[in-house]
Amino acid sequence: MLRMTQLLRQRIWAFPENQTSSTRAEFADIGKWIQLNAASARYSYNPILRWNPQVEDYFIKAYGSLHFAQISKALTRPSCYSCIRVNTLKSTSDAVIEKLQEIMRKSGSQNDVVGINLKENKASNDIDLDMVEKQSSLQNESITKCQIPGLEYVVFVKGSGPHEIDYGYLPDKPPKEVLVSRKCAEAVLRGAQVYVPGIMACSSHVEEGDLVAVSVAVEQPFPDGGWGLGITRGTVLQGLPTDPYHFERNGLYIGQGTTMLSRAGIFRASQGIAVDMNNRVFKLPSFYDVLEGEIFLQNLPSIIAAHALDPQKGERILDMCAAPGGKTTAIAILMKDEGEVIAADRSHNKTVCLVRPPPMIKSVGGTGSLFLKKERSLVENVVLGEKRRRVIDIQKLAAELDLTCITTYKLDALKAVRKRNGSSDMTTLCCNKDNNDVVNQRSDSGPLGNGVSSTTIVGSNADTTFKENVSNEKANERTYTSKADIRKNTRRMRNGPGRNQSLGGRVENSKGFLPNSFDRVLLDAPCSALGLRPRLFAGEETIESLRNHGKYQRRMFDQAVQLVRPGGVLVYSTCTINPGENEALVRYALDTHKFLSLAPHHPRIGGAGLVGRCEFPDGYVEEWLRPGEEELVQRFDPSSQLDTIGFFIAKFA
Repeated sequence: MLRMTQLLRQRIWAFPENQTSSTRAEFADIGKWIQLNAASARYSYNPILRWNPQVEDYFIKAYGSLHFAQISKALTRPSCYSCIRVNTLKSTSDAVIEKLQEIMRKSGSQNDVVGINLKENKASNDIDLDMVEKQSSLQNESITKCQIPGLEYVVFVKGSGPHEIDYGYLPDKPPKEVLVSRKCAEAVLRGAQVYVPGIMACSSHVEEGDLVAVSVAVEQPFPDGGWGLGITRGTVLQGLPTDPYHFERNGLYIGQGTTMLSRAGIFRASQGIAVDMNNRVFKLPSFYDVLEGEIFLQNLPSIIAAHALDPQKGERILDMCAAPGGKTTAIAILMKDEGEVIAADRSHNKTVCLVRPPPMIKSVGGTGSLFLKKERSLVENVVLGEKRRRVIDIQKLAAELDLTCITTYKLDALKAVRKRNGSSDMTTLCCNKDNNDVVNQRSDSGPLGNGVSSTTIVGSNADTTFKENVSNEKANERTYTSKADIRKNTRRMRNGPGRNQSLGGRVENSKGFLPNSFDRVLLDAPCSALGLRPRLFAGEETIESLRNHGKYQRRMFDQAVQLVRPGGVLVYSTCTINPGENEALVRYALDTHKFLSLAPHHPRIGGAGLVGRCEFPDGYVEEWLRPGEEELVQRFDPSSQLDTIGFFIAKFA
């Protein structure tokens, strides 16, 4: 490269009439060199995360320009490892590690990446130096057990990346290419395949079995101030500057794969694997159908949030925004499945199962995954509209893990508190939307494949109340079955149960819970999710939308506070880097509910919270933590050596 640079400097001012044939050859070599270097920069993975300008200024004020740049870069990449929570009711960490190692030996997988570094947090005095050194000594292994006290049931499985990929570029002959949507690309970076709905454009003359480069189309600003993709699905890519998003996708190549369909088949089909990714920029393990019931894939900060709640045997605990059920089941396992865990969520679609779709095209050859080379027909890897991953049914997950203490309800967190009335003092009841009968639906400990759900009456006065409801409200009602209902029942008998009747049935609506009725409450609040990774676009959030998230969370927090008994515990968590949804919420909670105080929680491996305030151009002032409070919360920085998602945890007592 140095020789070419010197040659270019020497010859650049040479007059054409003085140039010899050797000089012209040298210029030709220089041209090829420049062309190849430009191609090397183009066919790489070096994304730049775009933000709303006002939001970017706000985060720079909070973190500083250098730190925020590091956070933005980290968000564009997945973590270098997968974190597995072992179901200690069915297995042990050592047994799981042995089984995973055996699977790796059979698959011939190799992982040679840097490990998980916990040294950054040794200043917190919650992790002793011996533990840190022991953890560091295990980093040359691909599967390791967490050495943090209390988290020995957590297992780390390494991935690797970013890898440089040779896409086979030649001057004037670009490689065949497939352009995918941003959401599809984010799923691929997490280990998914490229499915048909995620493809936006494709080179001409692509046939089944061709080797193609996979690039990403990221939203671009529109003249009206919005963001979007100005591309028609099915567009032909020529590899020329006139292609749509030609320059915009520089540095946005996520790997190489083998097409499972021809170009015509890709845009004619409605589902199935389109590209089998066998050469990825990031190679992460897949755990689909691996040790089902024994392990659960979960981010480390989410596991820490369940620990911060410190659930005890026999307690009554509420997970207010429970779907998809990861933290709910973590809490139940920490309680040894003894007690009662109420899992509530607003979205019915998140608390009932999704029927498994029909099998799709089977993947052949290398997939780039650690364990699996089989079809992945679940919704987790299908990118349709706004769905980025499979929505897990809480009841099904509880049954898979053999947990019997979990009860599921459909409930809006903004309406979680049910006011008392003179006719009932029961705290464990919810009301059926259709007939006002008192019901409590629990997850069945047995297989849910038979479509049967258990419904029981609970509480000391339940039998009396039920009889009174029947005698007073139903006595004068006459039963009438409409023709529409008859037709519906006939179709159901002919076609079998639908989605809402399968694997556990519908989850009953709840009218809320009585105040002071829970020992502990976890509010893992819906948020802007700006800590999730990998993320290739963040421009949709504005200052106004971020403030609206905060307002919504404060309303939910006000509900959660009322549900905790005196002396109980409330844990608040989010998966965002936005201080307005984290430290500002803590400030609001402490200033509004004077009886609350921040409580220390263990294990503590996250960083300190942000202290101070932020003044906006419109005069709005956002208050954060005060000195001395920052060490009582945990903030997980995606750019730290822990290499986690962005996350925040605060514990109130």
